[in-house]
Amino acid sequence: MKYSSSTTAVPEAPKVPRHVAIIMDGNGRWATKRFLPRVAGHVKGVEAVRTVVEACAARGIEYLTVFAFSSENWRRPEEEVSLLMRLFVTALEREVAKMHANNIRLKVVGDLSRFDAKLQAMIAAAERKTAANTRLTVTVCANYGGRWDIMQAVSKMVAAHPGATDFSEEQLAPHLAMAYAPEPDLFIRTGGEERISNFLLWQLAYTELYFTDTYWPDFTAERLDAAIASYQNRERRFGRTGEQLVETTN
Repeated sequence: MKYSSSTTAVPEAPKVPRHVAIIMDGNGRWATKRFLPRVAGHVKGVEAVRTVVEACAARGIEYLTVFAFSSENWRRPEEEVSLLMRLFVTALEREVAKMHANNIRLKVVGDLSRFDAKLQAMIAAAERKTAANTRLTVTVCANYGGRWDIMQAVSKMVAAHPGATDFSEEQLAPHLAMAYAPEPDLFIRTGGEERISNFLLWQLAYTELYFTDTYWPDFTAERLDAAIASYQNRERRFGRTGEQLVETTN
């Protein structure tokens, strides 16, 4: 496993978060407030993604993970789901070349089997094109759920160790969908809700949580800086006492 777990080892607590994870909530409500169709909020939300990707790259953040479509979002009206799928295709068509030119790697994680063949092919091509880029890794979680992630990892772990009945975190972790990234330092949820909604359940064990009433289309680089400033004021103990932290820094 490339990165250690925060429950089995004490990770670094960088001043600038190495990995930021975001639930981009509030697109539909942003549109409704302006008497626009909900899809207009999702279109505006793509612009916010572009802004935040650029801001993360400029601030030296190495990993940005965004929750684009959960495994529960299929419960939404069929028309909205169809529009979201088309928007995903459009975003890939417009953004991948720009990301590649800026040395940004794109990953898409989740159960992609439910997407149509064209979208699956576009995702695979985008990942191949940007695979060697190193400035920032942007992960889009699509048809993703934290419980799905854990269950698929368990299945792979059991298959890799036939006959075994006793397992460890170290054996499971390499099979998680985001084993290539460190656990998030900072989690942000926009839109005023204060829950993690089946997002990165395993990985958020010791992540600092930040909630804001700002709807995602209004989330700017300055609002990202406010979230980072809040993170920088936290004492990240990872199970230790404040006194132990003082001892380790002296």
